[in-house]
Amino acid sequence: MKFENLGNTELKVSDFCLGTMTWGEQTDEVDAHKQIEMSLDAGINFIDTAEMYPVCPLRAETTGDTERILGNWLGKNSQKRKELVIATKISGKGYKNVRNGKGIFPKEIRLAIEGSLKNLQTDYIDLYQLHWPNRGSYHFRQYWNYDPTSQESSVERENIELVVKELYDLKKEGKIRYIGLSNETAWGTVQFANEAKKYKDFSIASIQNEYSLLCRIFDTDLAETCYHENVKLLAYSPLVGGMITGKYLNSQVPENSRLSRVPDMFGRVTPNSTRAIKEYIELSKSFELDPVHLALSFCRSRPFMGSVIFGASNVDQLELILKGKDTYLKDDVLAEVNKLYKKIPMPM
Repeated sequence: MKFENLGNTELKVSDFCLGTMTWGEQTDEVDAHKQIEMSLDAGINFIDTAEMYPVCPLRAETTGDTERILGNWLGKNSQKRKELVIATKISGKGYKNVRNGKGIFPKEIRLAIEGSLKNLQTDYIDLYQLHWPNRGSYHFRQYWNYDPTSQESSVERENIELVVKELYDLKKEGKIRYIGLSNETAWGTVQFANEAKKYKDFSIASIQNEYSLLCRIFDTDLAETCYHENVKLLAYSPLVGGMITGKYLNSQVPENSRLSRVPDMFGRVTPNSTRAIKEYIELSKSFELDPVHLALSFCRSRPFMGSVIFGASNVDQLELILKGKDTYLKDDVLAEVNKLYKKIPMPM
């Protein structure tokens, strides 16, 4: 396990991060608490959650349960709190089960943080992230029809200014330490970075976007932006929603799997993604690697990576993931990955 400073902050995180979005739906509290213990024993110090979790599916009845499950563990293990970097997120505009979908504005941020602190049973949040922009996003396969021309630049800039000021006030109050973005674009990252520079010790620490063997849209403009602004990527869905294991090939839908709960996996299940997964599995076999370890280690090899956020529905899946915690790919493997990427560049 390696550790990385997030941007210009004091946050030093393991390059694997325990994701939690299944906790409270596919994963019960007992299993979730075992996952925390196993991850800590493996050297992981970074846990990511969100006020809207769990997902698969999103339901009003369970919204917030993931934070509460993590909070119950923190409440019983308060002596370990300082060893951990806890990240959570405020939901973006449109999700009606959280503050009626009002989006990210100063008043909503304060309400959201107070709610997350209560759920997490902690006095502070190490990394507070903005889950997706009010103006919309091209993530989750929305890039095929993305059109930003309806956005009002002056309105967006004014709200970003107000949001960053409110977040800085919350930092001064000791409720958050640093801030990050999620599902953001290069333009949005620059706007937030410029606003944050107005305040002492308050740069943007990270951006949490999708990144995997099959989803590499971060590689160009966002990679350049984040390099120059010193913003680290936190990669979500590095296992392509579990698809990289091959468990969904040949039309298989295992019981209680994500595909059994979310048809087409947010646009990930396509003929081209199936083709790509088959080839990545064959590639992993040729180097005597588990495809899970290939996928995670590829992500951690990228020069812009802060941490790779994996999810496990149960401790058996987590055990497999942790077996690869010290796997780092050699140049010959990476060269073959890039050959395959050029062959099937945007499979979903």
